[in-house]
Amino acid sequence: MHYPLIDPVLVSLGPLAIRWYGLSYLAAFVLAYFLMMWRVKNRPGSFDAQAVSDLVFYGALGAVIGGRLGSVLFYNFGHFLEDPLYLLRVWEGGMSFHGGLIGAIVALGLFARKTGRGFFEVADFLAPAVPTGLGSGRLGNFANTELPGRVTDSAFGFHYPCSADAIKAITFTCTGEYETVARHVSPLYQAFAEGMVLFVLVWLVALKSRPAAVVSGVFVAGYGVLRLFTEYFRLPDAHIGYLAGDWLTLGQIYSLPMVIAGVVLILYGRRFSR
Repeated sequence: MHYPLIDPVLVSLGPLAIRWYGLSYLAAFVLAYFLMMWRVKNRPGSFDAQAVSDLVFYGALGAVIGGRLGSVLFYNFGHFLEDPLYLLRVWEGGMSFHGGLIGAIVALGLFARKTGRGFFEVADFLAPAVPTGLGSGRLGNFANTELPGRVTDSAFGFHYPCSADAIKAITFTCTGEYETVARHVSPLYQAFAEGMVLFVLVWLVALKSRPAAVVSGVFVAGYGVLRLFTEYFRLPDAHIGYLAGDWLTLGQIYSLPMVIAGVVLILYGRRFSR
């Protein structure tokens, strides 16, 4: 199969352009809003429509700023030193989940302090609505022809276009329209794992009343486990490469503490409730 040639720009109006990548993030925040509104209507609590709107604003701001800073500082710091304006060109792609998570934690802390809520009261309410947004972001990666996977002989492999920047960064032998080898389409793998599997897991856990921090812990640990697995099919950034052998990536290094932190949160919540 051949990777679809998708124009990253959906609509261009003079100097303004609507890009698939930007729409994927807009879809993430819209989905989060409606999922939280469903919880407000079906599981009444301390949140109302105004609180949901404010929470989406805080979370979106923290996730976007943290995600961009994380991508630049964790993965592309050398590029930033050569071209500082790269930090601002978000439309070109380049967002880090781990940086976005840190930014969102800071934003949730500010929201909780402003509204007089506990941090985990806020985090546990938001966590079930996050995975669909993560899946949407991975679809944005797919539209941008980002995050190519390992070479494979399986039926799931796609031949990537030689014109893609991500392919130009890893090979100098791709001269035709498509690569001669097939690769795993890791953005779709991660969209399924982070967007669907994680959503079902966290949503089902949150349907019942749980001790504080447990839902957040399931989300954090679940993401860490799924990311550790799906990273195996994804090539690391060309300028970073593997950290050990041909399997350990920086994304896995950052995900391992999440598994540990998630388990700690679950145990803390259960023990605190007792």
